[in-house]
Amino acid sequence: MLIFDTAKFVKSKSYHPLVYRILLTVFLFFNVQFLRSQESFSDNLSVNLTSHLGFVLPEYQFINLIANDYTRSIGLDVLKETKGKSEWEQRYNYPAYGLSFFYSTLGNDKILGRELAVSPFFRIYLMDKNKFHLFTQVGLGLGIVNRKFDLEDNFMNVAVGSYYNIHLNWRLGISVDITDKIRLMSGVSFDHFSNANTAEPNLGINYLSSYLGVGMNLGRITERIKGEIADHQAAIENEIVLSFGGKHSRALSTNYYQTMSFSFEKRKSFFKALHIGLGADIFYDGSIKDQLIDQNKKFQDHYSFQTGIHLTKSLVYNNFSLSLQAGIYLGLIERVEGYVMYNRGIVKYWISEKISVRLSMKSHLHILDYPEFGIGIKL
Repeated sequence: MLIFDTAKFVKSKSYHPLVYRILLTVFLFFNVQFLRSQESFSDNLSVNLTSHLGFVLPEYQFINLIANDYTRSIGLDVLKETKGKSEWEQRYNYPAYGLSFFYSTLGNDKILGRELAVSPFFRIYLMDKNKFHLFTQVGLGLGIVNRKFDLEDNFMNVAVGSYYNIHLNWRLGISVDITDKIRLMSGVSFDHFSNANTAEPNLGINYLSSYLGVGMNLGRITERIKGEIADHQAAIENEIVLSFGGKHSRALSTNYYQTMSFSFEKRKSFFKALHIGLGADIFYDGSIKDQLIDQNKKFQDHYSFQTGIHLTKSLVYNNFSLSLQAGIYLGLIERVEGYVMYNRGIVKYWISEKISVRLSMKSHLHILDYPEFGIGIKL
């Protein structure tokens, strides 16, 4: 910032009136330009208020019996638009990110209760034409419910076994700018919450809703930066990952069992934002022995291990990636339920060029198994 001691200069009387006017004009000009050039926190920041009406999806038969009302929700999103300061922002068509506060009924206040959730989210614009915007949005955060399973007081709630849960939200929506400050929006929203099998029961709840909303810009909207995007050069990389987790069995057991996995993956960056990988896994599940014994099945020590191969599809944004993985057990199979396939959802961040950290959820299709925390090393 240009700093000029005007008072000292005037007192010195070593100036000509015309020179003084010129210097004063230059001083004011550069200070005004400096203030204009500084980006305020409120620039490209907005708030959205949404109202939702939906229903709990009848994934399990008991849901039809106890979810006897619509879900009614209200959401407050704080949203920050990107303007192309990095190549990634331009590649993703100037995405937005923010924090969502969400409050919802769950179809039965007495048994299922209500949920309050806070979720960071990421929004991608599929179409962005003048005042019309088509977008998809994904958020993952913490959900708190006021009713959970209790063997004496709430035994019918076999969907939720803990007050604290993981909340996943996906939205497909449109928004229309009414003025420079105000926009209207509508769309569909899918919400899931469960405790990632850290407590039993853990069937979780899924609900689908439609919504209407209004948004307001809190600050000025700055121009987007449009620059040259370099051509992507496909590359191949190898990574090993060691992960640790834990789970409850699905028999309302109070025991908590350790899980581990070791993975190798070779992947190719076909596009800057899309990577495809092939890999192999070794899993250890400490609950296998007790579960097989409970089912009066034979147990041997190596039954606690499973091996398999997988295919991974990763959406990459700078140092972050979101991956979906599908695998097949080969060699050491899964013996409790006889599953043939396994799945993982993975959120990964590269903390350096060679080391990554990740949170993942292993499942068998829609049946969640256990969460993992892992550390990866690029070879």
